[in-house]
Amino acid sequence: MELDLDAVAAGAASDAGGLDIALLGDFLPSVVDAVRSGRRLRRAELERYAERGAAAAQAGVAPRALIDLYMSASWRLWEVLPQVRDGSADRVRAAGLTVLRAADDGVAALVEGFQLARNDLARRQEAERREVLEALLAGGVRAASVLGRAADIGLLLPSPHAVLVARPPEGSSVSAALLGQVERALTGRHGDASPLLSVRDELLVCVFAAPDAAAVGEVTGRVSGVLGPGWQAAVGRALVGAEGVRVSYEQARDTLDLAVRLELDSPVIDGSELAVYRVLLRDQDAIAELIATVLGPLAGARGGARPLLETLDAYYATGAVATETARRLHLSVRAVTYRLDRVRQLLGRDPTDPDARFTMQAAVLGARLLGWPDVPLALPTPGNVGASARPSADVVGRAPGGDPAGDASTP
Repeated sequence: MELDLDAVAAGAASDAGGLDIALLGDFLPSVVDAVRSGRRLRRAELERYAERGAAAAQAGVAPRALIDLYMSASWRLWEVLPQVRDGSADRVRAAGLTVLRAADDGVAALVEGFQLARNDLARRQEAERREVLEALLAGGVRAASVLGRAADIGLLLPSPHAVLVARPPEGSSVSAALLGQVERALTGRHGDASPLLSVRDELLVCVFAAPDAAAVGEVTGRVSGVLGPGWQAAVGRALVGAEGVRVSYEQARDTLDLAVRLELDSPVIDGSELAVYRVLLRDQDAIAELIATVLGPLAGARGGARPLLETLDAYYATGAVATETARRLHLSVRAVTYRLDRVRQLLGRDPTDPDARFTMQAAVLGARLLGWPDVPLALPTPGNVGASARPSADVVGRAPGGDPAGDASTP
């Protein structure tokens, strides 16, 4: 009775969820010949099964289904072999060993071909994603040229996208394993929509769909959860189009840089929270002149300008509430009010007066941004106000009347 190998293959394909029979290649005839002659599968045959494995990987076939196809074909073939159906115990045993060995060798070659092809495909896809990301972050003509490729990898730029940039702790770096962890944390989550991750200038960069604030919060929360302590991330504004990705990226990077200058320790910073600082930075000459004009006399205080400046910063950050300012600075309320009064004496402006608040708070924000008084101001016309704006580190002592008892405040 002639073997019906087509029926065996069809049954195996059904067992494997309806896979294409062509993925078996000549496996069944080769096993039949091996049983007749008692040989093992030849190298050329194994190479062909490796090619089948590679083809399956490129077609997106699940490895479990592929292995199921070959193993089902093996046991179904064993049932109908003449050596098994009509043979003696010795022939049945020999046929069984040959089929098992052929299945073992064939599946090993199949899986090797599958894995090599999948690794190669993953490398190509990763290179493609890096090229698309680099083009989008560069902007201009390069970004426009990859719009189609961006859509192919799931980045639908006509909808809003935002960029998250994260800096590792000092002494650490962004590893491939960490990128994989972040990607797995985002896959299938609300608002992720095929996040695009890469490393650029030693920073982790993630482009993600941002249809609303909830999506941004979900993504940033999961990313920061993977990164852990010591990392700091910033998120740019959600914008549409290829140029929007570049703008959001630059805003996120600028926010990270500002966070360092402002000594912020929040793990995730929204770029919009520091918009006022970016406005101030657009004209550094003007803000330097504002600092020198409004706050410059503080440098003449005993102990320098920093303690008084820190008091003003905390006072405005707490909504001009002296009790909260005292708590934040670990001072008594009396010490805070004394410092504010000292500021009024030195500047001729009352920091508690709502009419003076805007100007003084802008100057305080600018001082924080430019690092004054630790960093001398670069004034557009040095010589006249610059000297008064610099801190006087050699003048230390107590003001007439002294500070309130128990408080290390500066007059």
